[in-house]
Amino acid sequence: MLNWNAYGPADARPPLVIAHGLFGSARNWNVIATRLAETRRVIAVDMRNHGHSPWSDDHSYAALAGDLAQVIDKIGGPADVLGHSMGGKASMMLALTYPETVRRLIVADIAPVAYGHSQMQYITAMKAVDLSQVQRRSDVREQLAAQGVDPALQAFFTQSLDLAGKRWQMNLDALAAGMDDLVGFPKVDAHWDGPALFLTGALSDYVKPEHRELIRSLFPKARFAKIPGAQHWLHADKPREFEAAVRVFLDS
Repeated sequence: MLNWNAYGPADARPPLVIAHGLFGSARNWNVIATRLAETRRVIAVDMRNHGHSPWSDDHSYAALAGDLAQVIDKIGGPADVLGHSMGGKASMMLALTYPETVRRLIVADIAPVAYGHSQMQYITAMKAVDLSQVQRRSDVREQLAAQGVDPALQAFFTQSLDLAGKRWQMNLDALAAGMDDLVGFPKVDAHWDGPALFLTGALSDYVKPEHRELIRSLFPKARFAKIPGAQHWLHADKPREFEAAVRVFLDS
């Protein structure tokens, strides 16, 4: 069972489940989850091989969707589901393969397609950090900087550092082994007819106009919206605008 952080009291409204992206964790969503919990219960999960959730050699989207279905069954579904990047693909897979678990779906800056880029360079950089020599997170950021990792990603990655235990709270070996699956998306002979919002950063190229036909074939009720001035990490770039768009869609 996945680890999760719960925000707000349980009430009659469907809970909102948040699935983070690659190298992230539930804690990355603390501020947004807390604010959204003013009107509903919010559950932010640590995806497998991340945060405090169990590690597994299987990091396929079928497995990630199964994890989310298990969480929703535990908390009492159906649920509204919000997923970013890897979490967005897992959330799409959830809706396609466990359709009864999802009421409304929000997919943040990702499409159900295979991407040509890999994230292996970041796994390589994190594995190259000599954690035995670090005393502070700034020590790790210095080592990442020496490998060409930009400051924003240095800060993001070190949120998943267990400094006292001198270890990453990510199964980097499993993520590396599953990278082809992570940047891809499985072929699924299904579609999901519920309300779906594909929310993207206006400065991001992850969801392109040519992806819309495929998206609508899988999610016929898909709507599309962009957040001005936001890139791929749109919830970090424009948190208030992101939160407002999520509220409007969930309450419509």
